[in-house]
Amino acid sequence: MSKQNQKKTIRKVLLYIRQYWWLILLSLLFAAVSVVFTLYLPILTGDAVDRMIEKGKVDFTGLKDILARMVVVIAVTGVSQWVMNVLNNRITYSVVRDIRRDAFHKIQKLPVKYLDAHPVGDVVSRIIADVDQFADGLLMGFTQAFTGILTILGTLVFMLRINVWITLVVVVVTPLSFFVAAFIAKRTHFMFQKQSEVRGEQTGLIDEMIGNQQVVQAYGQEKKVLDRFAQINVRLEKYSLRATFFSSITNPATRFVNNLVYAGVGITGAFFAIQGQLSVGSLSCFLSYANQYTKPFNEISGVITELQNAITCAGRVFELIEEPEEAETAEKESEEAETAEKKPEGTLAGKDAQTGKKVQAAGSVQFDHVDFSYAADKPLIQNLNLEAKPGQRIAIVGPTGCGKTTIINLMMRFYDVTGGAILVDGKDIRAYSREALRSRYGMVLQETWLKDGTILENILFGREDAGREEAIQAAKLSHAHSFIKRLPNGYDTVIKENGDNLSQGQRQLLCIARVILCRPSILILDEATSSIDTRTEMKIQSAFKKLMEGRTSFIVAHRLSTIQNADMILVMKDGKIVEQGNHKTLLEKQGFYANLYESQFDLPVFPDSAT
Repeated sequence: MSKQNQKKTIRKVLLYIRQYWWLILLSLLFAAVSVVFTLYLPILTGDAVDRMIEKGKVDFTGLKDILARMVVVIAVTGVSQWVMNVLNNRITYSVVRDIRRDAFHKIQKLPVKYLDAHPVGDVVSRIIADVDQFADGLLMGFTQAFTGILTILGTLVFMLRINVWITLVVVVVTPLSFFVAAFIAKRTHFMFQKQSEVRGEQTGLIDEMIGNQQVVQAYGQEKKVLDRFAQINVRLEKYSLRATFFSSITNPATRFVNNLVYAGVGITGAFFAIQGQLSVGSLSCFLSYANQYTKPFNEISGVITELQNAITCAGRVFELIEEPEEAETAEKESEEAETAEKKPEGTLAGKDAQTGKKVQAAGSVQFDHVDFSYAADKPLIQNLNLEAKPGQRIAIVGPTGCGKTTIINLMMRFYDVTGGAILVDGKDIRAYSREALRSRYGMVLQETWLKDGTILENILFGREDAGREEAIQAAKLSHAHSFIKRLPNGYDTVIKENGDNLSQGQRQLLCIARVILCRPSILILDEATSSIDTRTEMKIQSAFKKLMEGRTSFIVAHRLSTIQNADMILVMKDGKIVEQGNHKTLLEKQGFYANLYESQFDLPVFPDSAT
């Protein structure tokens, strides 16, 4: 991180801290009280020493009074430091909470292409590990920097009151600590930066391997994964050791300078004491001040090292927070329009709740000369034209990588087109807010997603205003009701994150129940029944048929037997629609679709097996 970037990061941190200015003032107040009373204690100690002149000549009355004052001073100092630490913790963890909140909110607004391009573990590492490292550095900065600076200033004032010349000895030698600390800090920062980067890489690998442990073991890749982890670990060890080494030598180096200061004060003060210009008590007081004066320099040098690490980690978090968000709409719909166009009201079968009549929701979709590519140098979809009328069932088929799922991503505005336009109900989707656009769609993907919670909460995820009975009705339509009733607590059964305690087919049924409950005007089914047995699939197809009434539907499927009743089948190849028509028409053409269809039914299962 360059010096300019460091300054920018520090400014951003200060913006987060600024809103807690009143807590900072209180912390400074208690820090000042703590420092003043801490510096007053050596004066009392010096006075006590002067009361003990020689053997048999001790002022016990005066000592009793001094000891009473010392107890009060120590008590006030302890309470002040405790309150200051509480305030500093409050400031630090409030700032950390705000940064984590902004980072997590940013993830909700980031374009999908960012998350596709960055390992999940690295993003998690920035929000968790890097923010924790930043918190440690910030807390140390508040706790030690405040008291350190005030101690230095206060000690100078008290020392000048006792003896100017000895004070000059302290002031001249002590700044050497800063030069030593600055010299080491330059080499420390780079190592902490590399350490943070490699730690994020390691977290990404761990996250990836834990999530795909079954695949790794099934293909016997344990050794390869362990070797890869070991390589990352070696790099992390190298940067961590170097960062720790440079940060560790800071303290001993500055302590060496501090000991020189202490020795200089002792020798100089002894000469003044011999000449009668300084009492023994004042000399002991001065030695205590010299120690207290140099101690903050030592602590601040340690703070500098920690702050180097904290700034590096904060920089990584701010990189995430400042990532460009999804481009918003050029023309915002009014709140009334968004609400009116979100979802048709009615029962789960697509009927109006009051009249019982079928709801003919708007749902026309048009691709107008659409171009798109994930990478600028690798075109995928070129000049795609497509029109889906309200209520039509559109099936999209084709070989892997032809652009089927990409069309769905473009419709949902997970990605924006690079050329042309996509129109929904005659309006460019970029003119809608994303919330208004996506509320029109009901989407079931091949990959399921369930949150940590009850079965009922997961069904209600897409429409939280629905009641329990509506959720149960949706589950019945999706044929999930029977297996839910067999669970220990039925709809109140708590499932793990991503539904790991359910089968893949059961998870898919819950996702289908969720979209049935949403009553969208446009359905998107991307291999929605791929994980379900044939008998259940037939029942779900029947449920989908009812759900599709009056709604535009896009069905992405590899099993061509599931889309034979579609109003229109789009056959894609290399990002283009090469054929379109219904099932019967496409078979009669004996073209690309016919070849795909026949290849699924004509291949022998065991071509050379013996009978």
